[in-house]
Amino acid sequence: MVKLFHSAGWFRAAGNYGKQKRLIILLIAIGGVGIFFSSCSKPEGYYLTEGEIFKTTVHIKYKYPKDLREEIFARLDSFDLSLNPFNKKSILYRVNHNEEVEVDDWFITVFNKAKEISELTGGAYDITCAPLVNLWGFGFEKMDEINSRTIDSLKQFVGYQKVWIEGRKVMKADPRLQLDASSIAKGYACDVIAQLFDSYGIKDYMVEIGGEIHAKGKNPQGKTWSIEIEQPIDDVAGFQQKRQELIYLKDRSIATSGNYRNFYLKDGKKYAHIIHPLTGYPVEGNLLSVSVIYPDCMTADAFATAFMVVGMDSACLIANRTPEMEYLFIYSDENDRFMEKKSANFDKLKIK
Repeated sequence: MVKLFHSAGWFRAAGNYGKQKRLIILLIAIGGVGIFFSSCSKPEGYYLTEGEIFKTTVHIKYKYPKDLREEIFARLDSFDLSLNPFNKKSILYRVNHNEEVEVDDWFITVFNKAKEISELTGGAYDITCAPLVNLWGFGFEKMDEINSRTIDSLKQFVGYQKVWIEGRKVMKADPRLQLDASSIAKGYACDVIAQLFDSYGIKDYMVEIGGEIHAKGKNPQGKTWSIEIEQPIDDVAGFQQKRQELIYLKDRSIATSGNYRNFYLKDGKKYAHIIHPLTGYPVEGNLLSVSVIYPDCMTADAFATAFMVVGMDSACLIANRTPEMEYLFIYSDENDRFMEKKSANFDKLKIK
C-alpha cells in the first residue's frame, strides 16, 4: 500500500507491484513505492483521489475548482471492463476464454502498442505469454507442476504472431492462446486519466497507478513534480526503502520494472515475476531494475518490462534509437554493489 502525505508534491517510483499490497512505514518521507505529499496543509484547488484498479493502487493529485472523483472512477471502471484479466466481465477475460466479443478502442491501442514492442525486441516482449506467467504463479490463473515438458508444451501457443485483430474481433491461431496486458495496461490507465484531465483543461496533475506515473505542470508548491527512484532491494513486503536517484518530471511519464518486489523463494532459488516468453523461464541476471522516462506512460511501461527481458546491452541499443526516451538501469557488480547505466540526458532530469 502507498501512503500519501499531503501536499509536498513528490513521490517515489518503484518496480511492478503485482497483486500484493504493502504498508510503507517511513520516519522521513523519502524514497520509493508511491507518491508522497509531505506537508500538513492542503493548498486550495488541489484534490487527491485514491482507490484501486487491476488489484493495485491508484493515487491521483490534480488542481481544479471541483472534485472529479466520480468522473475519474467512471473512466477507470470502464477501462477495467476492457483490460482487467481478473474481471470475468472484461473484454480481455472474454477474449482469453474464447467468447464472442468485440474489442474496444482501449484494447486495440494496447494490443497494437504491445505488438510494436514485440517486433522491436524480437519477441522478447510478448503479451501472449500469459500461460507461462500463470504457470510460474504470477498470473491470473494457477497451473500445476512446473517442469521442462510443461514449459515446452505451453510455448507452442505463445507468440505475438499467433494473434491478430480483424475489425473488432481477436483472431487466434490456437484457442489456448491467452493475453496478459499487466505489463502495459497500468501505464495506459495513467494516460487515460491524463487525457481526461487534458479534456477538462487541467494543467497541473500527477497520476500514479501501480507505480507507473504521469505528471504534468506543477505540484501544490508550484514546483516541478519530483520523483525518487528506489534502490532495488529484495523485499517482498516493501519495508526497506532507500533512494537511488531523485528526478523532476514535467509533462512526461516514468515506469519502473524490476524483480525485487514480486518474487518467491523455493529450494533456495529466487523466482521472479518477469518471464522470458522465448525461454519460458523467469528472467535472471544482474540487471535489477529499469526505469524508463517517456512522453506517454503506456510506452514507458511496456519498454520497462521489455528491457528487463532483453538485458542491458540490447536494451541500450533499442533505447538509444528511440527519440525522447531516457532511462536508468540499476544492476549489481561482482561485489553485489548497486551500479547505474543512464541515458545520455538522464542527469538533466535531476535539475529542477
